[in-house]
Amino acid sequence: MVYSLTDLCYLFFIYSFLGWCMEVCYSAFSRRQFVNRGFVNSPVCPIYGFSAVLFAVFLPELTGNPFFLFLGGMLLAGIVEYATGMLMEKIFHRKLWDYSDIKFNLSGYVCVRYLLLWGLLALGTMLFVNPALCGLLRRVPRPVTLILQWGAAGLLAVDFITTAMAVLGMKVTARRLAALSEGMQQTSKLLENRLTAGVQRRMQKSFPAIDREAIAEDFREKSKTETAVFAAGCSFYKLVSLFFIGAFLGDLTETIFCLLTTGVLMSRSSVVYGPFSIVWGLGCALLTLFLYRYRNKSDRYIFMAGTLLGGAYEYVCSVFTELVFGTVFWDYSGFAFNLGGRINLLYCFFWGIAAVVWLKMIYPRLSGLIEKLPVRAGKVLCNCMIVFMIFNMIISSLALARYTERHTQGIGMAAADMAGDSQDGSTDAADDSPVAASNNNPVAADASESPLDAFLDAHFPDERMERIYPNAKLVE
Repeated sequence: MVYSLTDLCYLFFIYSFLGWCMEVCYSAFSRRQFVNRGFVNSPVCPIYGFSAVLFAVFLPELTGNPFFLFLGGMLLAGIVEYATGMLMEKIFHRKLWDYSDIKFNLSGYVCVRYLLLWGLLALGTMLFVNPALCGLLRRVPRPVTLILQWGAAGLLAVDFITTAMAVLGMKVTARRLAALSEGMQQTSKLLENRLTAGVQRRMQKSFPAIDREAIAEDFREKSKTETAVFAAGCSFYKLVSLFFIGAFLGDLTETIFCLLTTGVLMSRSSVVYGPFSIVWGLGCALLTLFLYRYRNKSDRYIFMAGTLLGGAYEYVCSVFTELVFGTVFWDYSGFAFNLGGRINLLYCFFWGIAAVVWLKMIYPRLSGLIEKLPVRAGKVLCNCMIVFMIFNMIISSLALARYTERHTQGIGMAAADMAGDSQDGSTDAADDSPVAASNNNPVAADASESPLDAFLDAHFPDERMERIYPNAKLVE
């Protein structure tokens, strides 16, 4: 089943509401009172809607294999729940939910019990609920759909902004309380914004772990231990630095591997400027983000985590690039134990080995070198590299989209010419067919092309794109 953007919007809001209902019912049963368990004020839990959208985008190919669909649902939802838990703890310095008292949990963010439920939800939604639900929703008139979805999106955006203001106010107040003497704390509380104060009270009721005085105490302790070290710990600038280093080393590793195995020196870069592999860069950053606190665990533990996370990450990247660019950058159909040609067991094991080597050997040395940079110079360098990579990725995306457009238009024009030739009985028109021109730029002579198209055709012709992406395959 192919889901449209309209389908995905409907699924997000419907499952967000159903997830909120489930959370409220569970809270009412366990705490004997009604509590709005959503992070925002509206009756929605976006984590459920976001997970449902991820299921619909990345798991349709697995509907023919219930086991892998179940496993994929567990992994995707587990990653979303784990990342959300980490983010909330980063914001509030407290866990908004904690599964530490449940067996087989991972840092209290996720546990096997609820991961199994997520897997069952993936089976139920993808195999039964979504086909029936989307079939009904597609009968809704288009104007009604637009009104409903844009209205719901606008209300949620306003709600999110209000909640964000409340969270920001809570953190600012916590910093202020940490800096003030106890005698002045009461005066500071009187200056709070009345609009956000109500939201803050609701959030503290929904998540008792949120406490401004406790957060303020955390700020006091943090201010005592802060040192003038660039990118200390698993900070933002540390992850940015690791992204660029991993992207460069990944491109270099793949280039050498291909040279040794095939005898061909080919580009393995993901972008048009510079030897950077985005997949490797993001992999190193995400691997560090998720496994940093487990870096002292056994090699076997890290290997298993790296195998699962790496396989899921590579599968998601494969689906994403095919959906966005219409291009398959790798195909493992010829390997044993592959899943749709997107991942295979051997390379999943490579991800596990890479996780062990990265966390045990490479990361400690790179981390030490990164932290030796001067604070100001390190921040300036990272910010400049971020701007460069954003520009690089935008140009690369436009160049790939134009490359795909040139070929799809060329194929369509060639098919039309062939049909005309068969009707006219002409045999010499093939020499002027766009097929011959498609080896260069089949639509370059189009007088109606935009200045951007002309720029991309001139600077990123087919020869250059095929040199940068030698293994790219267009999909219909």
